[in-house]
Amino acid sequence: MTTPNELLALHDAQVRGTIAARLPSSWTPSWDGPALEITTPTQGFIFARDLDTLDGDDLDALIIRLRDRFAARDQAVEWKTYRHDRADLTERLRLAGFTPDDEETVVVGLAADLITAGETPAGVTIRATTDPADLRRIAAMESEVWSQDWSWLADDLHNRIETAPDNIVVLVAEAGGEVVSAAWLVIMPGTEFAALWGGSTLAGWRRKGIYRALVARRAQTATARGIKYLLVDASTDSAPILQRLGLHAVSTTTPWVWRP
Repeated sequence: MTTPNELLALHDAQVRGTIAARLPSSWTPSWDGPALEITTPTQGFIFARDLDTLDGDDLDALIIRLRDRFAARDQAVEWKTYRHDRADLTERLRLAGFTPDDEETVVVGLAADLITAGETPAGVTIRATTDPADLRRIAAMESEVWSQDWSWLADDLHNRIETAPDNIVVLVAEAGGEVVSAAWLVIMPGTEFAALWGGSTLAGWRRKGIYRALVARRAQTATARGIKYLLVDASTDSAPILQRLGLHAVSTTTPWVWRP
């Protein structure tokens, strides 16, 4: 059996090491030393590995340089950090004006272990979709769940589908014609991994098994396509469920965000 440390090494090599090669067409990557800077229609992202090669002054200069580029665009930027990154990174981000959002648990495991995670509950249907109208309904559901404007999600999913239709499977769960939950499988070409994204459910439909059913459907799709490992950056709600289903906690990840 692969240990959590071995799974983390696979994650860092295959997932963190291939980000630039698998972005939607509307996202633009560029490198500044060990940092991958990505601009999108809504915000920026920064992913960095091997920061131990920089001394403190050089790391501070890199952080400020990247921050200032997004400041010039009047755009927020998220630096995705991991618990096993260099120890002083988050304090240096804080001093540069970044603030942490919620921590998530990185869980990884075999796709085959999740194919029986749950059955579709009575009264609920789950289907795959690429229809822009469905994507807008999913975005509206997410907006209700999070009490924020998630309308951008419809365009993001549509762009991902147009860019690489074989690498994303969007599932919508409905009851009585209403979208009650949604989730998507994102396949990472050139790796043994796919990610489980989404999984938000309307408050009145939680604790009925919809999340587990969506996990099972995506695991079935992944195994049918020869994907060995599934990855989730899991919230405090979903991490315990996924660990009970057989995934392993290998690290944590926290987005540090600078906002204009």
